[in-house]
Amino acid sequence: MTKIDVNLTSVPAVDADWWRGAVIYQIYPRSFQDSNGDGVGDLPGITSRIPYIASLGVDAIWISPFFTSPMKDFGYDVSDYCDVDPMFGKLGDFDALVEAAHSHGLKVMIDLVLSHTSDQHPWFKESRASRDNDKADWYVWADPKPDGTPPNNWLSIFGGPAWHWDARREQYYLHNFLATQPDLNFHNPDVQDALLDATRFWLERGVDGFRLDTINFYFADKQLRDNPALSPEKRNASIAPSVNPYNHQEHLYSKNQPENLAFLKRYRALLDEYPAATCVGEVGDAQRGLELLGEYTAGDERVHMCYAFEFLSPETLTAARVVETMTRLEEMAPDGWACWAFSNHDVVRHTTRWNLSPEAHRGYTAMMGALRGSLCLYQGEELGLPEADVAFEDLQDPYGIEFWPEFKGRDGCRTPMVWGDSNQNGGFSEGAPWLPVSGAHISRSVAVQETDTDAPLHHYRKVLAFRRAHPALVKGAQSAMRAEGDVLSFLRTQNGETMFCAFNLSDAPVTVDMPSGNWDLTGGELGATATPVDGQLQLEPWQPCFALKR
Repeated sequence: MTKIDVNLTSVPAVDADWWRGAVIYQIYPRSFQDSNGDGVGDLPGITSRIPYIASLGVDAIWISPFFTSPMKDFGYDVSDYCDVDPMFGKLGDFDALVEAAHSHGLKVMIDLVLSHTSDQHPWFKESRASRDNDKADWYVWADPKPDGTPPNNWLSIFGGPAWHWDARREQYYLHNFLATQPDLNFHNPDVQDALLDATRFWLERGVDGFRLDTINFYFADKQLRDNPALSPEKRNASIAPSVNPYNHQEHLYSKNQPENLAFLKRYRALLDEYPAATCVGEVGDAQRGLELLGEYTAGDERVHMCYAFEFLSPETLTAARVVETMTRLEEMAPDGWACWAFSNHDVVRHTTRWNLSPEAHRGYTAMMGALRGSLCLYQGEELGLPEADVAFEDLQDPYGIEFWPEFKGRDGCRTPMVWGDSNQNGGFSEGAPWLPVSGAHISRSVAVQETDTDAPLHHYRKVLAFRRAHPALVKGAQSAMRAEGDVLSFLRTQNGETMFCAFNLSDAPVTVDMPSGNWDLTGGELGATATPVDGQLQLEPWQPCFALKR
């Protein structure tokens, strides 16, 4: 027998830890790029823009739902977990997207909505048909109270009771979101098995990871106990707007149930069968977010990281609040891993939400690039896009229509991406777009910014390149964090590299004390050009400071 020598060094090593400190670019597919002129973005459109995404210097893309859906909540109401909605293309288009992304060094993450389905899903159609069919208890059903009212006081995030009467079964079913989004019954192991099978379907197609929508909503209290009232001083608008009565309850029983940990263990075991597969869980809770992050990411039998809401709130992000958040994270999740975002498809874009000047936007971008954790950037964030003003008659979001005008919904952050000024739609589509393109966005398009070296687009690229060039910023420890007035400072360390980071988060010059020792200033390409004098630095408004220890 001929002996064959195998050179194992030629086989590239799989980095199972790639997600730790990764930068993930979120794509809302309806609004990213339309390839066929129907006014709705699609998978081939995303594929055509893969070179642009790769040019940003991100590690992965996260694609919001593109599965078969009646689109009552624009894809977050799934009627088939294992197929592509025709408006977005076909399964072959998804395969081509994955291949293109991988060829450009990008991982692909997709958005799985496991807590609920559409009421058009075959599972629900069978479940609601009778009380004794094979899927009768695949959803959360309950008898009415003797007076015919819902079984408890739980509220829907989208307004009104979280229960909807079904005349076929003469029972109520639970829906934490729209009435057309019935909640699955995770207490049934068959439901869990079916969702794990759907996850495996996408893993087999080459997906590298998942963003798990509403991960803390999977289980509801088996006894369906009433939620207690939440005192006004404990309410905040980070999950739902203040005009929504959902904020008036402590959601003790409608979500955040302890049984969730056992399912997450099963989910992680499935991912561990695939080299380097990962997941990030979205934890939507205004009071216990960081605590749940700690529970869900502790150890190697739960999710890898959790998507945190702390920097998505309407409250301006001050130095003190960053320190407070990171301190609480260290206390509640010492072994956990957070994924930070300033903007996404559900909140007002942070440029508008925090009323940022161009200089402030640059300052926050530099700061975000230095934080410990993984990062999510939302499409158009790199262009400094403000929130679009969408007229009531153009609204598509049922959430905004319900609470207008005090809450205008999520359409303002979901308007189409602007690529150029070749047509009135900013290069997004040749047809009438599903949401109007903001006129204020056209002058900030990719094509315009590519030719302007001072544009936000180039600043994002520089920040991400700087982060990638320094291991301490990607996976390093974070320590000595403090806020002195409007100045945020901390140390990042990894494998012998120590970096001092400081940020002036204000419109006025400030003086910063350098830590003891010998330091070399760096990051001039990010505007970090202050000169030290007697151990101090004067930072101009919104200026960062980066220094490497010798």
